[in-house]
Amino acid sequence: MTLPSLDAPLKIGTRGSPLALAQAYETRQRLMTAFDLPEGAFEIVVIKTTGDRILDRPLKEIGGKGLFTREIEDDLLSGAIDIAVHSMKDMPVAQPDGLALTTYLPREDVRDAFVSLDGGKLADLREGAVVGTSSLRRKAQLLNYRPDLEIVEFRGNVQTRLKKLKDGVAEATFLAMAGLNRLAMDEVPRTAIEVEEMLPAVAQGCIGIEQRLGDDRVSEMLSAINDTLSTQRLAAERAFLGALDGSCETPIGGLATIDGDTLTLRGEILRVDGSEVLSDEQTCSVADGAKLGVEMARKLRSQADDDFFSWLN
Repeated sequence: MTLPSLDAPLKIGTRGSPLALAQAYETRQRLMTAFDLPEGAFEIVVIKTTGDRILDRPLKEIGGKGLFTREIEDDLLSGAIDIAVHSMKDMPVAQPDGLALTTYLPREDVRDAFVSLDGGKLADLREGAVVGTSSLRRKAQLLNYRPDLEIVEFRGNVQTRLKKLKDGVAEATFLAMAGLNRLAMDEVPRTAIEVEEMLPAVAQGCIGIEQRLGDDRVSEMLSAINDTLSTQRLAAERAFLGALDGSCETPIGGLATIDGDTLTLRGEILRVDGSEVLSDEQTCSVADGAKLGVEMARKLRSQADDDFFSWLN
């Protein structure tokens, strides 16, 4: 295998937000360590996506999850970059022909964080308080828990959302604990919400690496940094998501945990207004995780009324 070098660096494609760059740097560091390579043997290529450019409209209005990946995947297919680094919770279940998600890094904290500048907790919110989020899942879960709250659209990266809080657009918001940890933003007042209270998005907290099919050199390099536990957990979660036709337009929560040879999968689907939640929890062998994901999705679909999935049409 010919390793990357200063003269022929491996090109790592990523979005340009501080969090996306932190994830690309982590990927680079793991590859540097695995193959004893200098930083100069890698080039970080920042790619602006449609989702990064359009910040004044809800994701649902401009096309769902591919908004954060399409331009990056185009560059991967053209050979402009060699690998692409993604937040897995933003990734569609299916990849374009010729590409595959083959590698997952060790997973960070999967929990959501409640962020309020006064350091308060979710239970402390006054009646009718304004909360900002762009996530349909968080909105639906929040309205199910506290239908009195007013939810406002809150797009942008971590820094943008914190500025909106300071500007008084909302009294509180939600961020992923994983993002705050990766950015080492210890100064941000946050309370982690346990998964029993707010089931996270499928694949939350996990970094995925996408490559071209048939690129044997990249495959060999990436295999050295792949985390088996993350791979097994995401196989179940993303099978669940796929069988529900999951996208950014879909309020879905899902989380797999592994204890020895046993995988436990929790899943839920919600109406957008939070008026109904259907949930399930089952266990199986680790090897059968993806099969369980599909079965659980079918079970929840069968329990839903005909109009439950009207938001998918």
